[in-house]
Amino acid sequence: MPKTIHSTQPPLKFIPQRLNLPILQIVRWLLPIALRFRTRPWLPAGIVSVEAKNVEVLAELYQQFQAGKIRFLLAFRHPEVEDPLCMLYLLSHIVPRVARQEGITLRSLVHSYFLYDRGMTVWAGNWLGWLFSRLGGVPVHRGRRLDRQAIQTARELFANGKVPIAVAPEGGTNGHSGIVSPLEPGVAQMGFWCAEDLHKANRTETVIIVPIAIQYRYVEPPWSKLDWLLSKLEADSGLGIKEIDSGDQEEIYYQRLCRLAEYLITEMEEFYRRFYHQDIPKTILSDESASPNQVLINRLHRLLDKALQVTEQHFGVQAQGNFIDRCRRLEEAGWNYIYRQDLPDINALPAFKRGLADWIAEEADLRMRHMRIVESFVAVTATYIQEQPTAERFAETALLVFDMLSRIQDTTLPGRPRLGLRQAQITVGEPISVTERWSNSQGDRQASRQGVSDLTKDLQIALEKMIS
Repeated sequence: MPKTIHSTQPPLKFIPQRLNLPILQIVRWLLPIALRFRTRPWLPAGIVSVEAKNVEVLAELYQQFQAGKIRFLLAFRHPEVEDPLCMLYLLSHIVPRVARQEGITLRSLVHSYFLYDRGMTVWAGNWLGWLFSRLGGVPVHRGRRLDRQAIQTARELFANGKVPIAVAPEGGTNGHSGIVSPLEPGVAQMGFWCAEDLHKANRTETVIIVPIAIQYRYVEPPWSKLDWLLSKLEADSGLGIKEIDSGDQEEIYYQRLCRLAEYLITEMEEFYRRFYHQDIPKTILSDESASPNQVLINRLHRLLDKALQVTEQHFGVQAQGNFIDRCRRLEEAGWNYIYRQDLPDINALPAFKRGLADWIAEEADLRMRHMRIVESFVAVTATYIQEQPTAERFAETALLVFDMLSRIQDTTLPGRPRLGLRQAQITVGEPISVTERWSNSQGDRQASRQGVSDLTKDLQIALEKMIS
């Protein structure tokens, strides 16, 4: 990925899904290596084992799918960039093994189509789009407007594809194994569409959504690596070293993180106040009963809001929805300035107009960086570490700070340091039937919308229970 975009780009083309079994088999052979070793700077990996619970449920679902009795969608948690690798390992290695152990006969391929963010090929390179296409991937533009070509392709695959389909209902990573971000309604809507399509075709398959949780833990708590990382973050941010002697190891690390967070928030408040003319009071009103942590989180949320306002004002976008919704809308707006649909042949432009287009694209890229920083912190809470002061939660929070500083320093996708070898824990949840819900919501459009909303809430609850 280039450090910055200096020129306008041609429109991003849709990448058709072209599942290729020989290429899929090669990737399956190489998968343990990709999990164990860092194959890309942005893919820390270092996963030495993938464990899974309730896999027999998924094996039985594949058996029913292959018998033509059901259609199903895998709705998986998406805390980290390694999640797709773990999902592929689950389907290609664990499910077939458990099926054999349980005497469940699977007649054909255990795999899934999947949706992925079209932006991944922008920062990772065109090779990723080529590979994902051959593995059954469908790229989708995230944003306010519906990506009709992607959605129509996914809808067709859900109802008629040779394998099920997998989607991350959170829409993106949040860096927290223990927090589920608000789910987007797309997964539930796809379930209702599939039920509708089957009904119109007089088909009797039951439509099911399967919640799947993914969490990570270190084989050995990486306290010494965390000490190194915190020291690096303190040095890179310009925060002087301060010895903290009181408290046990977890308390000392917690104090260092809070001190670093308070310093960075203060610096960023002044940055937006001085250079972007944002109205950020130097004090924040809070309930007297609020803890220092809650006051800090209130300041963080106010800062994130101001950072998004800087980008929204540039693109003329109204602030609507939560932080995630606003980030999606800004990504769409920024891409419209960089990947110009209205300029099908940018090379045919006169030098003057090409210069203006390049200028617009470069400014858009700069403004979108504010939004990228916000994306890293949408799930941060005041109590995440205090609730469970584990090495994993310390590491997740410290790595988010690392991401922010890296983006500010060199604007590339952060190449995260590896703090230690990890294990992935996958839990297959109880299947959620969509067919009956769809039948009960056919009264009118409002009933249908309510049905999608209720299904989204139930899926959110199911995923949250699985990681609690």
